Amino acid sequence: MGLGKTIQTIAFLAAVFGKGSEPDLTPQKGKLKKGPVLIICPSSVILNWESEFSKWSTFSVSVYHGPNRDLIMDKLEANDVEILITSFDTYRIQGSILSDIQWEIVVIDEAHRLKNEKSKLYIECLKIRTLKRYGLTGTIMQNKIMELFNLFDLVVPGKLGTREHFREFYDEPLKHGQRSSAPQRFIQVANERKEHLLLVLRKYMLRRTKEETIGHLMMGKEDNVVFCAMSELQKRVYLRVLQLPDIQCLVNKDLPCSCGSPLKQVECCKRTVPNGLVWPYLHRENPEGCDSCPFCLVLPCLVKLQQISNHLELIKPNPKDDREKQSKDAEFAAAVFDIDSELVGGTSQNDSFVGVSDVRHCGKMRALERLMHSWISIGDKILLFSYSVRMLDILEKFIIRKGYSFSRLDGSTPASQRQSLVDDFNSSPSKQVFLISTRAGGLGLNLVSANRVVIFDPNWNPAQDLQAQDRSFRFGQKRHVTVFRLLAAGSLEELVYMRQVYKQQLSNIAVAGKVEKRYFEGVQDCKKFQGELFGICNLFRDLSDKLFTSEILEFHEKEEKEYNHIRNAELDLTELGIDFDPQKKTAARKSVIYASNDPKDKRKTRLNPVLEDLGVVYSHRNEDIVNFGSGIQVEGKPSMGLKEDVNQPCSPAEERKESDADEVGVKETSEVSDSSKRRKSDHCSLLALLMGMEEVELNKLLLSDPPECQEPLQENEDQIPNG
Repeated sequence: MGLGKTIQTIAFLAAVFGKGSEPDLTPQKGKLKKGPVLIICPSSVILNWESEFSKWSTFSVSVYHGPNRDLIMDKLEANDVEILITSFDTYRIQGSILSDIQWEIVVIDEAHRLKNEKSKLYIECLKIRTLKRYGLTGTIMQNKIMELFNLFDLVVPGKLGTREHFREFYDEPLKHGQRSSAPQRFIQVANERKEHLLLVLRKYMLRRTKEETIGHLMMGKEDNVVFCAMSELQKRVYLRVLQLPDIQCLVNKDLPCSCGSPLKQVECCKRTVPNGLVWPYLHRENPEGCDSCPFCLVLPCLVKLQQISNHLELIKPNPKDDREKQSKDAEFAAAVFDIDSELVGGTSQNDSFVGVSDVRHCGKMRALERLMHSWISIGDKILLFSYSVRMLDILEKFIIRKGYSFSRLDGSTPASQRQSLVDDFNSSPSKQVFLISTRAGGLGLNLVSANRVVIFDPNWNPAQDLQAQDRSFRFGQKRHVTVFRLLAAGSLEELVYMRQVYKQQLSNIAVAGKVEKRYFEGVQDCKKFQGELFGICNLFRDLSDKLFTSEILEFHEKEEKEYNHIRNAELDLTELGIDFDPQKKTAARKSVIYASNDPKDKRKTRLNPVLEDLGVVYSHRNEDIVNFGSGIQVEGKPSMGLKEDVNQPCSPAEERKESDADEVGVKETSEVSDSSKRRKSDHCSLLALLMGMEEVELNKLLLSDPPECQEPLQENEDQIPNG
């Protein structure tokens, strides 16, 4: 993402074809004529590919996309085309024609689009006739480890074995070894399989990162995850939706049926929900239900919860829908707004500009208002991403009301105008905000003039949010980039983010061989270990009285700290010739876990007047949670290898081997020092946020410490609670 894959590919092809900077007009006698090259890419970057070929090479390039496809085929048959560029959608439809051609080389840009082996696009790409296939992607794995197999089996068929072998030998061990309570033998097997997989992948994968290549040219990126308190009205509506018959049917699906039969509700009387608000419309043409009932309700109900988390206006009828759909949505809105209907302007679309742009009933917009004011006042430029076009409409009204100058790009923006919008935003100092639909603008855009990125709504696929961030954080960026992911605290979005963390960790483990902290008990695609992440009951759980994300992370930190304390005590006693009774040791560790899980302590240190005024319940940096690394630096020693996970339980033999290192390694004083540094860093971050400046600027101010700065510093610092 932003490392020049396009130009590198052009240079590679030029080397293969012996192309120079000038057209070769000499006779080609004795030279073997090579076949054409096929490039398959998203339609949004076709023009970019064509432009880069024109700029950097002398190839004969044609685009197989749009109404002139027949003319291009004639040129191809006459050997007048060296490079053919087409889109994924065009190839999916016209694959039977293009697969008849013998291609010299096939390049698939954004190859992660082929992660699903059951998609028509993937099946068509398997038919390509060529011996040389190359995939380009910045996110080779997005959701599941099996996606790795799909991509490699397309590019180098058979090199990773069969699908079942890959699942049993790599996929299952890596996932179960990452479980928070995984036995030591599971962890050991996972580490061995991880190293073996890396050795295999390295034969066929060239992997480069920003840190390795252009890191010294970049000012860095800070990825903040901000949990915004929903408004009281949002909370009430959210809870009413959870109590709807449609969702209760899903939550109670495994309970015994009330009719007295030994069957579960989902197998007996509660398979359909004729008294629901969502189910009747879905089955308006099939009153008896479908084969998927009641699980067909999951996606529509999740969409409703996500809409409420973002803005209450989104669950009102969309004027662009048909009348029947609008009528049903109005009925749904009336039921969940209930006595609060007047507060949101009724159940129909709010045409009031002031009403829609008001931030009172939207927790995220309340936080965004404060943040944008502080950023724009110091000359920052902002990228504001949302997956919902209706949400972009609301944000556009909000920005107009605030008087900010903005640009907008979504799926309705003609492809011919997109680059001019980008160029105008990058070159114009007056443009302050760029509103972007994540689907339309998450790929191929270069917006390095912006140094603030806001992801208004999270995606189940973490790669989508990372792609959006890298529209700004890429080669050419001259400033430090700060990202703010806005999440509605106590809502489904917390679970969405936690699944993002889980998927990012699996990707780091499988692709990069990193060591990641084991936060979760849940295992993907495993009914036995659904834990806190997976399963329908977790999706529709009421989190309004919890701080779901922070509780998981803090529980892990406390458990880790207490375990290390007990482990060090055990090592000291072992050196004295005293050994722990295994049963007492296990009981002691369990007591530590249960003691650290006391719910009474959870909300005390996080809720305070300052954060509540900002509309923020809790926040952390994503890089502190994910990307734990391949090892830890201990007092100047080289980083530990892949097998040496210092944060995970070790076998007794491994513990004794590490005891010597522990004596000269991390000591209690260094732990206190690190903890103090973290507190000071957090203190400084919050103070900088309150004063509307970068941390670097605040540090310079503190170092210079002129007398006139003492009063504003003290005024803002007093708002930060101790600890």
